[in-house]
Amino acid sequence: MRLFVAISLPEGLLDRLEALAARLALGRPTPRENLHLTLAFLDEVAETVLPELDDALGAIHLPSVPVAFTGLDLFGARSPEILHASVRQAPGLIQLHESVLRAARGTGLSLARRRYRPHVTLARFNRPPATDRLGAFLADNALAPLPGFEAESFALFRSTLGHGPARHEELARYPLGVLSGTSGPGLPEA
Repeated sequence: MRLFVAISLPEGLLDRLEALAARLALGRPTPRENLHLTLAFLDEVAETVLPELDDALGAIHLPSVPVAFTGLDLFGARSPEILHASVRQAPGLIQLHESVLRAARGTGLSLARRRYRPHVTLARFNRPPATDRLGAFLADNALAPLPGFEAESFALFRSTLGHGPARHEELARYPLGVLSGTSGPGLPEA
């Protein structure tokens, strides 16, 4: 199964991000239910590894993490491929990202080594978008204020590919902050 670990976003922020993506009117906007802040993409993971992965992620005991946005930006070497909301690389967020990687690697998972660029994907472009419209959108919205929040948990998700956008299903949630260290819901019993 295709898995990733992420921070879910609060409703007010989801409203704001969804409205921004709708104003773009270019590319494929990320469905509201798929908006999240990825901590680590685990790729394909055997179901037999899930209990050990759940234990390893549940053993992460860190304070809640402040999440702050720095504006809108694009990924894509030659032409824009992804419009995203950039997230400040705060020490707490980096520590959580690194803890998730250590936990996953501790279960034997082999993860790609990539520079962590925290962001929330707002839209994808299959072909180069109309640069004049995209440029105008970014000029108007690149520094639009987005509300920050305090992440009090993170979650393990399954991503299922098919026709249309991927479907994301939360498998387990892990507390941060004062609740960290108490047993979270973890994976449901089989």
